[in-house]
Amino acid sequence: MSAKKRILFIANEMSPYLELTEFSEIVNRLAIKANDNGFEVRCIMPRFGTINERRHRLHEVVRLSGINVSVDNEDFPLQIKVASLPNARLQVYFLDNEDLFKRKFVFTDENEQWYDDNALRTVFFCKGALETVKKFGWPPDIIHCSGWMTSLIPAYLKTVYKKEPVFAHSKVVFTIGENTFEESLGDDFVQKALIHASLKEKDLDVFKEATNTALFRGGATHADAITFGSEQIDPALASAFSKVRGKKTLPYNAESDLTDYLQLYVDLAGK
Repeated sequence: MSAKKRILFIANEMSPYLELTEFSEIVNRLAIKANDNGFEVRCIMPRFGTINERRHRLHEVVRLSGINVSVDNEDFPLQIKVASLPNARLQVYFLDNEDLFKRKFVFTDENEQWYDDNALRTVFFCKGALETVKKFGWPPDIIHCSGWMTSLIPAYLKTVYKKEPVFAHSKVVFTIGENTFEESLGDDFVQKALIHASLKEKDLDVFKEATNTALFRGGATHADAITFGSEQIDPALASAFSKVRGKKTLPYNAESDLTDYLQLYVDLAGK
């Protein structure tokens, strides 16, 4: 590569901070491998209350905090924290909000009941991640989104944020993983996800069922490339997205040394 390509990983889980599925470890390895192979890497994830700030040495980035993220006609202060990924010279940024993330569990309460604000938390995280990148002033060549909670980001990049200079040359990779919840984000999920007047319900029609499968389908539909992060993919998604005209796809390979991902990034970003 003649100049360092920039890769931004946006994930709702990443080892060692949160490990819900096998892909949390792959995100960790991908970030380190890309960094070791000449890419400039940053990572963004939610600061769930289960993440121990002291153990992982998180600290607030004052110059980046202070953004208000508007969702569903409410303003939510966005606090940004950072830590260095163990055994790697790269930074992970954590998006936090007192009302949405400071709780002892991730997506369900102590009685394993689905949080009724998971839709709001999802929209806040997706919009907050893109606003954070704008504040960085760090234009990524590749944005790799993994986890259902990141699924709105490809759609937002193709609509609301498409004219933002920082995203002018960004290509989006979306990973379809295993389904991890049976609930729905609610009948009003698409309404909550309309973060700008230019965005219409029809733009997000693919998300309207608000199920785990619908979210993966929405993320993959709007992405430039699709990867599969598990053997346990919803068969309907595997059938729909294994081969899509005009999109690069990367099948799941448990034995992969991740070089195939790096090649995908290079192909998408241009040499």
